Amino acid sequence: MIKINFYLVGKVKEPYLKEAFSIYKERISHYANVSINFIEESPLPLVYKEAEVNKALLEEGKRIIKAVKSTDYKILLDLHGKSLDSVAFANKLNDIALKGYSSLEYHSDHDHTYITLNGEDPKPIISLLEEVAGIQRISLVYKSEKDFETLAKNALGLIQNEAGKTFKVIAKRIDKTYPKHSFDIACDLGGYILKNTDLSVDVHKPDISLHVEIRAEAAYLYAHSYRGAGGYPLGMNGKVMMLLSGGIDSPVAAYLLLRRGIRIECIHFAAPPYTSDAVLDKLKDILAKLNIYQADIRLNIVPFTKLQLAIYQNVEEPYCITIMRRMMFRIADKLAKSHHCLGLPTGESVGQVASQTLDSMIAINDVTNYPILRPLAVVDKLASIAVAEKIGTYEISVRPFEDCCTIFKPKRPKTKPKISECEYYEKHFEWEGLVDEAVKNVSVIIVKDGVSTFYEHDDMQ
Repeated sequence: MIKINFYLVGKVKEPYLKEAFSIYKERISHYANVSINFIEESPLPLVYKEAEVNKALLEEGKRIIKAVKSTDYKILLDLHGKSLDSVAFANKLNDIALKGYSSLEYHSDHDHTYITLNGEDPKPIISLLEEVAGIQRISLVYKSEKDFETLAKNALGLIQNEAGKTFKVIAKRIDKTYPKHSFDIACDLGGYILKNTDLSVDVHKPDISLHVEIRAEAAYLYAHSYRGAGGYPLGMNGKVMMLLSGGIDSPVAAYLLLRRGIRIECIHFAAPPYTSDAVLDKLKDILAKLNIYQADIRLNIVPFTKLQLAIYQNVEEPYCITIMRRMMFRIADKLAKSHHCLGLPTGESVGQVASQTLDSMIAINDVTNYPILRPLAVVDKLASIAVAEKIGTYEISVRPFEDCCTIFKPKRPKTKPKISECEYYEKHFEWEGLVDEAVKNVSVIIVKDGVSTFYEHDDMQ
């Protein structure tokens, strides 16, 4: 059962507040262990100065920090904060409980982050960390006393749990007051291990690499590292408007962008009644898979039917796909501007279909000044499928529900379209108003931690 501690500065004097606390404590106690704790209030004189107020607040803040555990999940209750009714507050508590906030402690230092496990099982934690963009390597590190006898015994115990016949000790003396130098530490520990095991030394290609760091507070040892996802931390390289179709390739492209520290917001072109709502279900399931890498993803749904019908009524069939893609990028351009995005990525691969030849890309790119990012431009289809299977989107993508691109696919699409020809066909109908209408009527689905919420209107325009 989750435990909830309320901390209040000073005693509650108002009768209505006392009654409210009593009622809430009784209600919540059915679902959680609840306690109410009072923090000593710093007194102020009847007439006080701003400096005295600041000093009192600082003293009270220190008492709060001392009372609250560093590993607790903290919620600040404040009149200026977001108002939560009983249901919303209950959902918040449920969300915290489901995420499994534990006794882990975090400390970042330059280019490393240290997580103290405090008894937690490292395996599920390592599995989660392996999917976090920006992490290059994960090592399970053991803390030891610095005296050589204890250090040597711990190094021996650690290396005996590793499989292999050869080893190497790599020592780093960060605490310069330590009596042994890095080379001497490595040699002495290596000698101790040689005497007490059947292992042999190989300094070039060892089966086991034992790393030892001597720091001011302790020594740290590790002999095994796990490969991280690489790339950059999420959001480091800005946000883009990802064109998401529901096929195999665009979710893979989105995944690769997330790995490079790029946040994604998605746009999908729906053409009801020609396309089914099942396509949106596909997209929600795909984004739920991508929530592993970005916890909240916005999906903008563009009503594309009127514009698409106008294209097929006014444009010769070979150019329909090219004109349609130009309209899509015009709409994506407008949304990207209002949503502060920095690029328009797609799942296109050179030569895969008619609209993905280099000639077609030139004709389509002509309508926007945004960079068009194509992470799969030179990736083979089988390689794309392999990534889709790895991230869990493949089985969703191959569900038999078509989007507007496949339903209105022409029999003889142009593979080498000309910009001048595109402009000629676009003069045959009033597409500007239809583009603006489509942008105006965008609806939104937010997929957060696997749960989707629908909004009828775009709140960012």
